[in-house]
Amino acid sequence: MKKIQVLGTGCAKCVKLEEISRKAADEIGIDYEIEKVKDINEIMTYGVMMTPALVVDGEVKVAGKVPSVEDVKNLLK
Repeated sequence: MKKIQVLGTGCAKCVKLEEISRKAADEIGIDYEIEKVKDINEIMTYGVMMTPALVVDGEVKVAGKVPSVEDVKNLLK
């Protein structure tokens, strides 16, 4: 099971990244759990300075932008 985390304080881009991540994971048919991380101190432990950010299995994959569904699919494989 993949652990997907969306780091961000709840802005529109953060919400969009969560939607895209769910769609990408559903389209490739993987088992996953998704977590929203809103606490700025916890976000900083990942070394992320710009949100939103996408973390997959503990590794930061994207920060500071909202990738496309296709990009997220590639990051989840």
